[in-house]
Amino acid sequence: MKNILYILLFFFGSLSAQNEKIFDQANTLYNEGKYAEALDRYEVVLNSDKHSAELYFNIANAHYKLNHIAPSVYYYEKALALKPKDKDILNNLAFANNMRIDAIANLPEVGLARFIKKATKSLSFDNWAKLTVALVVLFVLFYLLYYFTFGTGKKRFYFVTSTLSIIFACVALIFTFYNYSLAKKNNPAIVFSQESQVKSEPNVRSDGTFVLHEGTKVQVLDSVNNWNKIKLSDGKTGWIPESDIKMLNIF
Repeated sequence: MKNILYILLFFFGSLSAQNEKIFDQANTLYNEGKYAEALDRYEVVLNSDKHSAELYFNIANAHYKLNHIAPSVYYYEKALALKPKDKDILNNLAFANNMRIDAIANLPEVGLARFIKKATKSLSFDNWAKLTVALVVLFVLFYLLYYFTFGTGKKRFYFVTSTLSIIFACVALIFTFYNYSLAKKNNPAIVFSQESQVKSEPNVRSDGTFVLHEGTKVQVLDSVNNWNKIKLSDGKTGWIPESDIKMLNIF
């Protein structure tokens, strides 16, 4: 059994070292201005199921240098999903988006809905869940202190604190499920077709409603056969051939 474990460790260690070597070769080719050759080497690493923000970022940079609009936006978005606050990724994604033909405005969110969504996205689903558990633990702790304490002042303090803890725990739990709901509904994709006719219904005979071009980001709402129902950031919806887009959530 130990021999098998050692063999597996050696195999994965060798694979990792090989990927690092190929990644360095790709970076060297990129710095020499050989962007197509660099992409070939990056693809080798990617095909070995290695996923990292750095790899996606470098692939996007190479595509950007080659004026490949859709792939550059796609891989910057992939990198951003792994490092949401990285300034270099955000800046380069903005440059890539400027190459797109479609200029689509964002549908403004106002009032309470905007505040709740912003508050929900301030933490990840896992962190909201951890916060909920921590607040429940605090509630139990302060309630026990309240129950076994006899001093009036301390008893009042522990009662108020335990009550606030369970209230905040309930709020955190609501945010946890809402965050999970938003994540489940978030199904983004990038248009890869140079030009795609968006239809009113999922068939080629239906009327075209508008045209999208490569690099545009959409949300996939539904799928029927080889068609996907999409929604734009300005609220427009329609059906697009499945082959014209590439999903971002697939790693």
